[in-house]
Amino acid sequence: MSPAELYDEDFYEWTVRNAELLRCGRASEADLTHIAEEIEDMGKRERREMLSRLSVLMAHLLKWQAQPERRSASWMGTIRVQRRDIGKLLGEMPSLRRFLKDNLAEAYERAITEAAVDTGFTEDVFPSTCPFSLDAVLDEQYLP
Repeated sequence: MSPAELYDEDFYEWTVRNAELLRCGRASEADLTHIAEEIEDMGKRERREMLSRLSVLMAHLLKWQAQPERRSASWMGTIRVQRRDIGKLLGEMPSLRRFLKDNLAEAYERAITEAAVDTGFTEDVFPSTCPFSLDAVLDEQYLP
């Protein structure tokens, strides 16, 4: 079975076979079309993860701001963990900082939904546009 045929039949074997072909310098025998697609998909997964983490972080910042009487160590823990994890990922993939800046509004929309569900408030309680800059959101000292 060719490497290309393996892609749909046994993905794991496809990965092993193609990695071996590439390591041996036999790229012309590898399934380059699917390899390129998988590499692109890896990048898309990283972007989705970053956007998700940013949304969770902003949702907790919104809750922190909207419900000072309910602030908890758990909320602070989530804020710290998300900031640390986003910072680590940006250290490994600095080009994603531009992606986060460009998609801050999308992450904020998701954050509003999460904050509204968690607080019991309606979404219109929260500012309609993102009140945070990316730098502020990622700043370990910043709390609204």
